[in-house]
Amino acid sequence: MVKTDQMISFPHPGRARVWNRARVWNPDPVHLLPADRSDHRVIDAERICQAIAALDADAIQARARHFAVLGDPTRLTLLTCIQAAGPISVSDLAAATGINDATVSQTLRYLRASQTVIAEREGRVVRYRLASTPITALLAAQ
Repeated sequence: MVKTDQMISFPHPGRARVWNRARVWNPDPVHLLPADRSDHRVIDAERICQAIAALDADAIQARARHFAVLGDPTRLTLLTCIQAAGPISVSDLAAATGINDATVSQTLRYLRASQTVIAEREGRVVRYRLASTPITALLAAQ
């Protein structure tokens, strides 16, 4: 039996007298671990498999796009105001935040395109409210 920190020597292919030393951390294979990472130190194989099973590249990319919306202080300011006030117009957001009307309007255009806010028209006035997204839950958890 090999201990986790024990060194094992393997003969170098092609040369009988030359030995390489390789560190073997876990002699048992981890079924979801790719072969190119098989030399990594393994403490808990089951947790590695659970972590690998949770990785979905498309879902991670989508979540990164959603959460990137919060990376800009102007967007976060507007989202915080919309979350607190409910449906609110561009002019009211500009007055509440001190941000220029044009900047508020362009930022809301970006938030609409990312499906973070929803525009509701009442006659000539357009009010914005939060869409039901993971960002809404994050804003509510503050």
